[in-house]
Amino acid sequence: MNNWLEQFMDRRLGVVLCFFLTLLEKVRLLLRPAARVMPPVRRILFVKPVEQGALVLAYGAIKHAVERVGRENVFVFAFAKNREILDILDVIPGENVITVQDTSLVTLALDMVRAVVRMHRLQIDTAIDLEIFARISIILCWLSGARRRVGLHRFNSEGPYRGALVTHRVQYNPYLHTSQAFDVFVRSAFTDHADAPLLKEPPLLPLCPPPPFVPVPGDIAAVNEALNGFLPPLPRASRTPWPIVLFNPKCLDELPARKWADPCFIDLGRELLRSHPDARILITGLPFEAQACKVMARDIDPARCVSLAGHLSLRGLITLMTLSDALVSSDSGPAHFAAMTGITGVVLFGPETPQLYSPLSDRLRTVYLGLACSPCFSPMNYRLSPCTNNLCLQHITVEQVHRELCAALEEAGATGSGHG
Repeated sequence: MNNWLEQFMDRRLGVVLCFFLTLLEKVRLLLRPAARVMPPVRRILFVKPVEQGALVLAYGAIKHAVERVGRENVFVFAFAKNREILDILDVIPGENVITVQDTSLVTLALDMVRAVVRMHRLQIDTAIDLEIFARISIILCWLSGARRRVGLHRFNSEGPYRGALVTHRVQYNPYLHTSQAFDVFVRSAFTDHADAPLLKEPPLLPLCPPPPFVPVPGDIAAVNEALNGFLPPLPRASRTPWPIVLFNPKCLDELPARKWADPCFIDLGRELLRSHPDARILITGLPFEAQACKVMARDIDPARCVSLAGHLSLRGLITLMTLSDALVSSDSGPAHFAAMTGITGVVLFGPETPQLYSPLSDRLRTVYLGLACSPCFSPMNYRLSPCTNNLCLQHITVEQVHRELCAALEEAGATGSGHG
């Protein structure tokens, strides 16, 4: 399914389901008063169907849960297309990842039933909703059979209606980094749910970075195969005069408002090759972006720039990051994957703010103009901004990004790799 259909279902069908399930929950508690008593936290389920980058930000929260109840007692629900990052993070056993396919409504419905049956068999007692004000995710927490359900509640605000399905009600705080907010959810599960709004404790500091990714020889071989002779085989035995810079332009971004224009990436590539004549640029992207990325590489310099869009798995992409010097990326998943490596670089923000979504790496610089209308994406609007003129990114100049990129390359070793 596409993002718009998922959002439509959540907004329309989700409201109806939340209303009727709330009525059912009230009747259940009326008929079974003992169900109001919370059992000890023994088995925790995190519900985060979408966004692999957000799962990287959730690493600290999941790790905290593992420390409290044990690795074998922590589970994550996600769409099948997003599970690979959980395997790479390796914070819980692979068999503890519960997935569903969202390729069609029928497949989604059948897989949801199977997932809910499995949750009941696992006797989940605590479900933590990591989706920000989504309805389908809190419905799934209720369907899991967990008596303790942690998530955001709108209280007196005019936020999205989610009924009364949350037992441990967390106050939405737009000033917390997303990784801090996720940690708040976990800690709230171990508190008195009557003490609302939660959490009445200081947020996590410092932020918990994801674990470092260490590629195996097979990973490096796969990257070299994708490069197909464009560069000498990686990893390099010694420092060389040609830095490797990755571009993640999101040529066909499903959220156009967060896109820095392709001509800007092209001009940046040309400027980089003027300032660093021995540099090599690798453009990354998804399979459906392959043609657009190929055209971008040709327009920059076909001798010193190549597109790898569609040629790398997620594991291959992160491996490539461990072997490269710098990254220039839009605000998207690869920027968060980069935090698992030693790569430096620049991440461009516009309709969302780095205050909430910056990658968990001090080696990655963020460029954000902070216009009065930005951020226009928020948990309250499903990232459905009316903006068709994203000046927040259009006004980020090639010169500005090039300056930041050169500084990042200097930090990484100027003309060589910071990872060899």
